[in-house]
Amino acid sequence: MEPPIISSTMIPTLSWFTPKRLLAIFCVINLLNYLDRGTIASNGVNGSKGTCTEAAATCTSGSGIQGDFNLNNFEDGILSSAFLVGLLVACPIFASLAKRLVGVGEASFISLAAPFIDDNAPTSQKTAWLATFYMCIPSGYALGYVYGGLVGSYFGWRYAFWIESILMLPFAILGFLMKPLQLKGFGSGNLIKVEESKTDASEVQVANASNVRDDSLSLKEEFRDNTSNDQSKSKSATKMFDQFSIFFIDMKELLLDKVYVINVLGNIGYNFVLGAYSYWGPKAVYNIYHMADADLVFGGITVVCGIVGTLAGGFVADFMTNTISNAFKLLSATTFIGAALFFGAFLCRNVNGFLALFSIGELLVFSTLGPVSYVCLHCVKPSLRPLSMAMSTVAIHVFGDVPSSPLFGILQDSINNWRTTSLILTTILFPAAGIWFIGIFVHSVDKFEDDSENQVSNIERSCTIPLLQEKTGETSTSHTQSLEC
Repeated sequence: MEPPIISSTMIPTLSWFTPKRLLAIFCVINLLNYLDRGTIASNGVNGSKGTCTEAAATCTSGSGIQGDFNLNNFEDGILSSAFLVGLLVACPIFASLAKRLVGVGEASFISLAAPFIDDNAPTSQKTAWLATFYMCIPSGYALGYVYGGLVGSYFGWRYAFWIESILMLPFAILGFLMKPLQLKGFGSGNLIKVEESKTDASEVQVANASNVRDDSLSLKEEFRDNTSNDQSKSKSATKMFDQFSIFFIDMKELLLDKVYVINVLGNIGYNFVLGAYSYWGPKAVYNIYHMADADLVFGGITVVCGIVGTLAGGFVADFMTNTISNAFKLLSATTFIGAALFFGAFLCRNVNGFLALFSIGELLVFSTLGPVSYVCLHCVKPSLRPLSMAMSTVAIHVFGDVPSSPLFGILQDSINNWRTTSLILTTILFPAAGIWFIGIFVHSVDKFEDDSENQVSNIERSCTIPLLQEKTGETSTSHTQSLEC
Protein backbone atom coordinates (compact mmCIF):
# COMPACT_ATOMS: atom_id res chain seq x y z
CA MET A 1 0.00 0.00 0.00
CA GLU A 2 1.50 3.30 -1.08
CA PRO A 3 1.69 6.12 1.47
CA PRO A 4 -0.62 9.08 0.84
CA ILE A 5 0.67 12.14 -0.89
CA ILE A 6 1.00 14.97 1.61
CA SER A 7 1.36 18.64 0.74
CA SER A 8 4.36 20.03 2.56
CA THR A 9 6.39 22.46 0.49
CA MET A 10 6.01 25.94 1.93
CA ILE A 11 6.16 29.18 -0.03
CA PRO A 12 8.49 31.38 2.02
CA THR A 13 8.20 35.12 2.33
CA LEU A 14 10.35 37.57 4.21
CA SER A 15 9.58 37.84 7.90
CA TRP A 16 9.98 40.88 10.12
CA PHE A 17 13.63 39.81 10.61
CA THR A 18 14.98 41.28 7.39
CA PRO A 19 18.77 41.21 6.91
CA LYS A 20 19.08 44.93 7.67
CA ARG A 21 17.05 44.65 10.88
CA LEU A 22 19.07 41.69 12.04
CA LEU A 23 22.27 43.57 11.23
CA ALA A 24 20.98 46.38 13.45
CA ILE A 25 20.24 43.92 16.28
CA PHE A 26 23.68 42.36 15.96
CA CYS A 27 25.26 45.81 16.03
CA VAL A 28 23.47 46.81 19.23
CA ILE A 29 24.47 43.54 20.93
CA ASN A 30 28.08 44.02 19.81
CA LEU A 31 27.98 47.60 21.07
CA LEU A 32 26.82 46.45 24.52
CA ASN A 33 29.47 43.73 24.63
CA TYR A 34 32.23 46.27 24.13
CA LEU A 35 30.54 48.95 26.22
CA ASP A 36 31.24 46.61 29.12
CA ARG A 37 34.94 46.47 28.27
CA GLY A 38 35.20 50.21 27.89
CA THR A 39 33.38 50.74 31.18
CA ILE A 40 35.91 48.78 33.22
CA ALA A 41 38.76 50.69 31.53
CA SER A 42 37.34 54.16 32.22
CA ASN A 43 38.94 56.34 34.87
CA GLY A 44 35.57 56.73 36.57
CA VAL A 45 35.22 52.96 37.12
CA ASN A 46 38.80 51.73 37.07
CA GLY A 47 40.00 54.62 39.21
CA SER A 48 43.49 54.86 40.67
CA LYS A 49 45.51 53.42 43.51
CA GLY A 50 45.96 55.36 46.73
CA THR A 51 49.29 57.17 47.17
CA CYS A 52 51.40 58.09 50.17
CA THR A 53 54.20 60.64 50.48
CA GLU A 54 56.98 59.74 52.89
CA ALA A 55 58.07 63.34 53.48
CA ALA A 56 54.67 64.65 54.48
CA ALA A 57 53.58 61.29 55.88
CA THR A 58 50.18 61.79 54.27
CA CYS A 59 48.17 59.36 52.19
CA THR A 60 45.40 59.90 49.68
CA SER A 61 42.75 57.25 49.28
CA GLY A 62 42.37 55.55 45.92
CA SER A 63 39.26 55.50 43.79
CA GLY A 64 37.33 53.02 41.66
CA ILE A 65 38.23 49.36 41.34
CA GLN A 66 41.98 49.89 41.63
CA GLY A 67 41.60 52.01 44.74
CA ASP A 68 38.99 49.84 46.48
CA PHE A 69 41.02 46.67 46.05
CA ASN A 70 44.47 48.31 46.24
CA LEU A 71 45.66 46.85 42.92
CA ASN A 72 48.99 47.63 41.28
CA ASN A 73 49.10 48.13 37.50
CA PHE A 74 49.85 44.48 36.77
CA GLU A 75 46.94 43.26 38.91
CA ASP A 76 44.72 45.91 37.37
CA GLY A 77 45.72 44.74 33.89
CA ILE A 78 44.66 41.20 34.77
CA LEU A 79 41.05 42.44 35.03
CA SER A 80 40.88 43.08 31.30
CA SER A 81 42.00 39.51 30.60
CA ALA A 82 40.13 37.52 33.26
CA PHE A 83 36.69 37.61 31.63
CA LEU A 84 38.14 36.26 28.37
CA VAL A 85 38.84 32.82 29.86
CA GLY A 86 35.22 31.70 29.50
CA LEU A 87 35.00 33.34 26.08
CA LEU A 88 38.07 31.49 24.78
CA VAL A 89 36.87 28.13 26.07
CA ALA A 90 33.38 28.54 24.63
CA CYS A 91 34.25 29.93 21.17
CA PRO A 92 35.50 26.66 19.57
CA ILE A 93 32.68 24.72 21.24
CA PHE A 94 30.03 26.93 19.68
CA ALA A 95 31.75 26.87 16.33
CA SER A 96 31.45 23.06 16.40
CA LEU A 97 27.83 23.26 17.59
CA ALA A 98 26.90 25.84 14.97
CA LYS A 99 24.68 23.34 13.19
CA ARG A 100 22.54 22.79 16.27
CA LEU A 101 22.88 25.42 18.98
CA VAL A 102 22.98 29.19 19.23
CA GLY A 103 22.69 31.20 22.38
CA VAL A 104 25.27 31.22 25.15
CA GLY A 105 26.77 34.63 25.47
CA GLU A 106 29.45 36.31 23.47
CA ALA A 107 31.19 33.10 22.39
CA SER A 108 28.39 31.93 20.11
CA PHE A 109 27.73 35.51 19.02
CA ILE A 110 31.33 36.06 17.87
CA SER A 111 31.52 32.72 16.06
CA LEU A 112 28.24 32.97 14.16
CA ALA A 113 27.23 36.63 13.70
CA ALA A 114 29.88 37.46 11.09
CA PRO A 115 29.18 34.39 8.88
CA PHE A 116 25.46 35.15 9.03
CA ILE A 117 26.04 38.79 8.01
CA ASP A 118 28.34 37.61 5.21
CA ASP A 119 25.59 35.29 3.92
CA ASN A 120 22.90 37.97 3.81
CA ALA A 121 24.85 41.07 2.74
CA PRO A 122 24.60 42.24 -0.89
CA THR A 123 27.52 40.90 -2.92
CA SER A 124 28.92 44.36 -3.65
CA GLN A 125 28.62 45.50 -0.01
CA LYS A 126 29.86 42.54 2.04
CA THR A 127 32.86 44.34 3.53
CA ALA A 128 30.75 47.42 4.25
CA TRP A 129 28.21 45.33 6.16
CA LEU A 130 30.95 43.59 8.12
CA ALA A 131 32.52 46.99 8.79
CA THR A 132 29.19 48.27 10.11
CA PHE A 133 29.07 45.35 12.53
CA TYR A 134 32.70 45.72 13.65
CA MET A 135 32.32 49.48 13.92
CA CYS A 136 30.57 48.71 17.21
CA ILE A 137 33.84 47.46 18.75
CA PRO A 138 35.65 50.82 18.98
CA SER A 139 32.35 52.64 19.41
CA GLY A 140 31.34 50.35 22.27
CA TYR A 141 34.70 50.77 23.95
CA ALA A 142 34.54 54.53 23.58
CA LEU A 143 30.97 54.80 24.84
CA GLY A 144 32.08 52.64 27.75
CA TYR A 145 34.76 55.21 28.63
CA VAL A 146 32.19 57.99 28.65
CA TYR A 147 29.48 55.93 30.35
CA GLY A 148 31.85 54.57 32.99
CA GLY A 149 33.32 57.99 33.63
CA LEU A 150 29.92 59.59 34.18
CA VAL A 151 28.21 56.81 36.15
CA GLY A 152 31.33 56.05 38.18
CA SER A 153 31.81 59.69 39.11
CA TYR A 154 28.21 60.35 40.15
CA PHE A 155 26.94 57.03 41.52
CA GLY A 156 29.95 54.77 42.08
CA TRP A 157 31.63 52.18 39.88
CA ARG A 158 29.39 49.27 40.92
CA TYR A 159 26.27 50.99 39.54
CA ALA A 160 27.81 50.99 36.06
CA PHE A 161 27.72 47.19 35.89
CA TRP A 162 24.22 46.89 37.39
CA ILE A 163 22.79 49.23 34.76
CA GLU A 164 24.61 47.30 32.02
CA SER A 165 22.98 44.03 33.04
CA ILE A 166 19.54 45.63 32.72
CA LEU A 167 20.40 46.94 29.23
CA MET A 168 21.57 43.51 28.08
CA LEU A 169 18.60 41.54 29.45
CA PRO A 170 16.18 42.14 26.52
CA PHE A 171 18.74 40.83 24.03
CA ALA A 172 19.38 37.73 26.11
CA ILE A 173 15.63 37.03 26.05
CA LEU A 174 15.51 37.73 22.30
CA GLY A 175 18.27 35.17 21.78
CA PHE A 176 16.09 32.46 23.30
CA LEU A 177 12.97 33.45 21.33
CA MET A 178 14.49 33.86 17.86
CA LYS A 179 14.37 31.02 15.36
CA PRO A 180 17.69 29.27 14.61
CA LEU A 181 19.96 30.63 11.90
CA GLN A 182 20.59 28.74 8.66
CA LEU A 183 24.22 29.25 7.63
CA LYS A 184 25.68 28.67 4.19
CA GLY A 185 27.65 25.43 4.09
CA PHE A 186 25.61 23.63 6.74
CA GLY A 187 22.80 21.14 6.23
CA SER A 188 19.59 21.11 8.16
CA GLY A 189 19.76 19.77 11.67
CA ASN A 190 16.12 18.73 11.36
CA LEU A 191 16.95 15.69 9.27
CA ILE A 192 19.21 14.43 12.00
CA LYS A 193 16.48 14.95 14.54
CA VAL A 194 13.98 13.09 12.33
CA GLU A 195 16.36 10.17 11.95
CA GLU A 196 16.92 10.09 15.69
CA SER A 197 13.18 10.17 16.34
CA LYS A 198 12.69 7.28 13.91
CA THR A 199 15.32 5.29 15.77
CA ASP A 200 13.63 6.09 19.07
CA ALA A 201 10.27 5.01 17.66
CA SER A 202 11.66 1.68 16.49
CA GLU A 203 13.18 1.10 19.91
CA VAL A 204 9.80 1.82 21.51
CA GLN A 205 8.13 -0.68 19.19
CA VAL A 206 10.63 -3.36 20.12
CA ALA A 207 10.08 -2.59 23.79
CA ASN A 208 6.30 -2.85 23.42
CA ALA A 209 6.63 -6.16 21.63
CA SER A 210 8.85 -7.54 24.36
CA ASN A 211 6.27 -6.65 27.02
CA VAL A 212 3.85 -9.29 25.71
CA ARG A 213 6.35 -12.11 25.79
CA ASP A 214 6.14 -14.97 28.23
CA ASP A 215 7.77 -14.60 31.65
CA SER A 216 10.09 -17.45 30.74
CA LEU A 217 11.85 -15.08 28.37
CA SER A 218 12.59 -12.47 31.05
CA LEU A 219 16.22 -13.49 31.32
CA LYS A 220 16.63 -13.13 27.58
CA GLU A 221 14.96 -9.73 27.74
CA GLU A 222 17.32 -8.57 30.46
CA PHE A 223 20.27 -9.79 28.46
CA ARG A 224 19.04 -8.00 25.36
CA ASP A 225 18.41 -4.80 27.33
CA ASN A 226 21.95 -4.87 28.67
CA THR A 227 23.25 -5.52 25.17
CA SER A 228 21.15 -2.63 23.84
CA ASN A 229 22.52 -0.30 26.53
CA ASP A 230 26.07 -1.36 25.70
CA GLN A 231 25.42 -0.73 22.01
CA SER A 232 23.92 2.68 22.81
CA LYS A 233 26.98 3.64 24.86
CA SER A 234 29.22 2.37 22.08
CA LYS A 235 27.34 4.48 19.52
CA SER A 236 27.61 7.57 21.74
CA ALA A 237 31.34 7.03 22.16
CA THR A 238 31.71 6.54 18.41
CA LYS A 239 29.78 9.75 17.68
CA MET A 240 31.92 11.68 20.15
CA PHE A 241 35.09 10.28 18.61
CA ASP A 242 33.82 11.19 15.14
CA GLN A 243 33.12 14.77 16.27
CA PHE A 244 36.64 15.11 17.66
CA SER A 245 38.08 13.63 14.47
CA ILE A 246 36.15 16.13 12.34
CA PHE A 247 37.27 18.98 14.60
CA PHE A 248 40.95 18.03 14.28
CA ILE A 249 40.65 17.58 10.52
CA ASP A 250 39.10 21.05 10.23
CA MET A 251 41.79 22.51 12.49
CA LYS A 252 44.50 20.95 10.34
CA GLU A 253 42.92 22.48 7.24
CA LEU A 254 42.90 25.92 8.90
CA LEU A 255 46.50 25.69 10.09
CA LEU A 256 47.72 24.60 6.65
CA ASP A 257 45.98 27.54 4.97
CA LYS A 258 48.76 30.12 4.51
CA VAL A 259 46.35 32.99 3.89
CA TYR A 260 44.42 32.25 7.08
CA VAL A 261 47.58 31.92 9.19
CA ILE A 262 49.05 35.18 7.85
CA ASN A 263 45.78 37.01 8.47
CA VAL A 264 45.56 35.74 12.06
CA LEU A 265 49.24 36.46 12.83
CA GLY A 266 48.87 40.05 11.68
CA ASN A 267 45.66 40.36 13.67
CA ILE A 268 47.40 39.08 16.81
CA GLY A 269 49.95 41.92 16.68
CA TYR A 270 47.20 44.41 15.90
CA ASN A 271 45.07 43.29 18.85
CA PHE A 272 48.07 43.16 21.18
CA VAL A 273 48.45 46.92 20.74
CA LEU A 274 44.77 47.86 20.45
CA GLY A 275 43.87 45.74 23.48
CA ALA A 276 46.36 47.58 25.67
CA TYR A 277 45.32 50.93 24.17
CA SER A 278 41.66 50.23 24.90
CA TYR A 279 42.31 49.35 28.53
CA TRP A 280 45.14 51.74 29.44
CA GLY A 281 44.42 54.57 26.98
CA PRO A 282 42.30 56.82 29.20
CA LYS A 283 44.67 56.42 32.14
CA ALA A 284 47.77 56.99 29.99
CA VAL A 285 46.32 60.18 28.48
CA TYR A 286 45.31 61.37 31.95
CA ASN A 287 48.81 60.84 33.35
CA ILE A 288 50.81 62.11 30.36
CA TYR A 289 48.79 65.23 29.60
CA HIS A 290 47.04 65.71 32.96
CA MET A 291 43.59 65.82 31.36
CA ALA A 292 40.88 65.85 34.01
CA ASP A 293 38.25 64.85 31.45
CA ALA A 294 40.36 62.15 29.77
CA ASP A 295 37.43 59.68 29.69
CA LEU A 296 35.19 62.08 27.78
CA VAL A 297 37.87 63.34 25.37
CA PHE A 298 39.46 59.96 24.65
CA GLY A 299 36.04 58.32 24.42
CA GLY A 300 34.59 61.01 22.15
CA ILE A 301 37.51 60.81 19.73
CA THR A 302 37.35 57.02 19.64
CA VAL A 303 33.59 57.01 18.96
CA VAL A 304 33.91 59.33 15.96
CA CYS A 305 37.08 57.75 14.58
CA GLY A 306 35.76 54.25 15.20
CA ILE A 307 32.55 54.86 13.25
CA VAL A 308 34.10 56.84 10.40
CA GLY A 309 37.26 54.74 10.13
CA THR A 310 35.57 51.35 10.22
CA LEU A 311 32.86 52.28 7.72
CA ALA A 312 35.38 53.98 5.44
CA GLY A 313 37.57 50.86 5.47
CA GLY A 314 34.61 48.71 4.45
CA PHE A 315 33.51 51.00 1.64
CA VAL A 316 37.07 51.43 0.33
CA ALA A 317 37.53 47.64 0.29
CA ASP A 318 34.27 47.25 -1.66
CA PHE A 319 35.34 50.03 -4.05
CA MET A 320 38.68 48.28 -4.66
CA THR A 321 36.66 45.12 -5.48
CA ASN A 322 36.49 42.50 -2.79
CA THR A 323 39.53 40.29 -3.17
CA ILE A 324 41.75 38.82 -0.49
CA SER A 325 44.85 40.40 -2.04
CA ASN A 326 43.27 43.87 -2.02
CA ALA A 327 42.22 43.36 1.59
CA PHE A 328 45.83 42.65 2.55
CA LYS A 329 46.96 45.80 0.72
CA LEU A 330 44.51 47.89 2.72
CA LEU A 331 45.42 46.16 6.00
CA SER A 332 49.17 46.62 5.64
CA ALA A 333 49.06 50.23 4.40
CA THR A 334 46.59 51.59 6.95
CA THR A 335 48.23 49.78 9.87
CA PHE A 336 51.74 51.00 8.99
CA ILE A 337 50.70 54.64 8.52
CA GLY A 338 48.46 54.51 11.59
CA ALA A 339 51.33 53.13 13.69
CA ALA A 340 53.60 55.97 12.55
CA LEU A 341 50.96 58.52 13.53
CA PHE A 342 50.45 56.90 16.96
CA PHE A 343 54.20 56.96 17.55
CA GLY A 344 54.37 60.63 16.61
CA ALA A 345 51.37 61.39 18.82
CA PHE A 346 53.00 60.00 21.96
CA LEU A 347 56.17 61.96 21.18
CA CYS A 348 54.20 65.23 21.15
CA ARG A 349 54.53 67.38 24.25
CA ASN A 350 51.48 69.41 23.31
CA VAL A 351 48.08 67.87 24.01
CA ASN A 352 46.52 69.36 20.86
CA GLY A 353 49.23 67.84 18.68
CA PHE A 354 48.69 64.50 20.39
CA LEU A 355 44.94 64.58 19.83
CA ALA A 356 45.31 65.52 16.14
CA LEU A 357 47.84 62.79 15.29
CA PHE A 358 46.15 60.16 17.43
CA SER A 359 42.75 60.87 15.83
CA ILE A 360 44.08 60.41 12.29
CA GLY A 361 45.91 57.28 13.41
CA GLU A 362 42.68 55.85 14.83
CA LEU A 363 40.83 56.57 11.59
CA LEU A 364 43.38 54.50 9.67
CA VAL A 365 43.82 51.69 12.17
CA PHE A 366 40.09 51.15 12.67
CA SER A 367 39.60 50.83 8.91
CA THR A 368 41.10 47.33 9.16
CA LEU A 369 38.18 45.77 11.06
CA GLY A 370 36.05 45.00 8.00
CA PRO A 371 38.79 43.72 5.65
CA VAL A 372 40.43 41.46 8.25
CA SER A 373 37.09 39.73 8.86
CA TYR A 374 36.45 39.48 5.13
CA VAL A 375 39.72 37.57 4.68
CA CYS A 376 38.92 35.32 7.62
CA LEU A 377 35.53 34.42 6.12
CA HIS A 378 36.50 34.07 2.47
CA CYS A 379 39.81 32.22 2.63
CA VAL A 380 38.02 29.09 3.91
CA LYS A 381 35.08 27.06 2.60
CA PRO A 382 31.65 28.07 3.96
CA SER A 383 31.34 25.17 6.40
CA LEU A 384 34.58 26.24 8.12
CA ARG A 385 33.63 29.88 8.63
CA PRO A 386 32.30 29.56 12.22
CA LEU A 387 35.42 27.63 13.25
CA SER A 388 37.59 30.11 11.34
CA MET A 389 36.08 33.04 13.25
CA ALA A 390 36.18 31.18 16.56
CA MET A 391 39.83 30.12 16.32
CA SER A 392 40.82 33.56 15.07
CA THR A 393 39.08 35.05 18.12
CA VAL A 394 40.84 32.59 20.43
CA ALA A 395 44.25 33.32 18.88
CA ILE A 396 44.01 37.12 18.93
CA HIS A 397 42.93 37.03 22.57
CA VAL A 398 45.33 34.36 23.87
CA PHE A 399 48.36 35.90 22.13
CA GLY A 400 47.04 39.46 21.74
CA ASP A 401 44.94 41.54 24.10
CA VAL A 402 44.87 39.02 27.00
CA PRO A 403 48.62 39.25 27.77
CA SER A 404 49.11 42.81 26.51
CA SER A 405 47.27 44.63 29.31
CA PRO A 406 49.08 42.84 32.19
CA LEU A 407 52.43 43.16 30.36
CA PHE A 408 51.82 46.87 29.86
CA GLY A 409 51.11 47.09 33.60
CA ILE A 410 54.34 45.27 34.47
CA LEU A 411 56.37 47.54 32.18
CA GLN A 412 54.73 50.66 33.61
CA ASP A 413 55.34 49.47 37.19
CA SER A 414 58.98 48.88 36.24
CA ILE A 415 59.89 52.11 34.41
CA ASN A 416 57.13 54.36 35.81
CA ASN A 417 56.88 56.40 32.59
CA TRP A 418 53.56 56.38 30.75
CA ARG A 419 54.95 57.99 27.60
CA THR A 420 57.82 55.53 27.17
CA THR A 421 55.59 52.55 27.92
CA SER A 422 53.09 53.71 25.30
CA LEU A 423 55.83 54.21 22.69
CA ILE A 424 57.22 50.72 23.27
CA LEU A 425 53.74 49.26 22.89
CA THR A 426 53.09 51.16 19.65
CA THR A 427 56.15 49.68 17.89
CA ILE A 428 54.46 46.27 17.78
CA LEU A 429 52.05 47.58 15.12
CA PHE A 430 54.91 47.78 12.58
CA PRO A 431 55.60 44.01 12.43
CA ALA A 432 51.82 43.43 12.27
CA ALA A 433 51.69 45.62 9.15
CA GLY A 434 54.67 43.71 7.75
CA ILE A 435 52.95 40.35 8.21
CA TRP A 436 49.85 41.56 6.38
CA PHE A 437 52.11 42.96 3.63
CA ILE A 438 53.44 39.43 3.03
CA GLY A 439 49.85 38.28 2.50
CA ILE A 440 49.63 40.37 -0.69
CA PHE A 441 52.07 38.01 -2.43
CA VAL A 442 50.62 34.72 -1.18
CA HIS A 443 48.36 32.91 -3.65
CA SER A 444 44.78 33.22 -2.45
CA VAL A 445 41.41 31.91 -3.60
CA ASP A 446 38.01 33.20 -2.51
CA LYS A 447 36.20 30.05 -1.35
CA PHE A 448 32.86 31.65 -0.51
CA GLU A 449 31.08 29.76 -3.30
CA ASP A 450 32.83 26.47 -2.55
CA ASP A 451 29.92 24.19 -1.65
CA SER A 452 31.56 20.93 -2.60
CA GLU A 453 31.01 19.66 0.93
CA ASN A 454 28.01 19.88 3.23
CA GLN A 455 25.75 21.05 0.44
CA VAL A 456 22.16 21.67 1.43
CA SER A 457 19.76 19.94 -0.93
CA ASN A 458 16.47 21.42 -2.01
CA ILE A 459 14.65 18.81 0.08
CA GLU A 460 16.63 19.77 3.18
CA ARG A 461 15.91 23.44 2.60
CA SER A 462 12.19 22.71 2.35
CA CYS A 463 12.34 20.99 5.73
CA THR A 464 13.89 23.97 7.48
CA ILE A 465 12.44 27.46 7.34
CA PRO A 466 15.29 29.92 8.04
CA LEU A 467 15.06 32.82 10.44
CA LEU A 468 14.38 35.29 7.64
CA GLN A 469 11.41 33.38 6.25
CA GLU A 470 7.94 32.40 7.38
CA LYS A 471 5.53 29.69 6.21
CA THR A 472 2.67 31.28 4.32
CA GLY A 473 1.25 28.64 2.07
CA GLU A 474 1.53 25.11 0.76
CA THR A 475 1.84 23.46 -2.64
CA SER A 476 1.61 19.79 -3.45
CA THR A 477 4.84 17.82 -3.77
CA SER A 478 5.87 14.24 -4.26
CA HIS A 479 5.28 11.81 -1.43
CA THR A 480 9.02 11.11 -1.22
CA GLN A 481 9.80 14.69 -0.26
CA SER A 482 6.90 14.70 2.17
CA LEU A 483 8.17 11.65 3.98
CA GLU A 484 11.70 13.00 4.27
CA CYS A 485 10.39 16.21 5.81
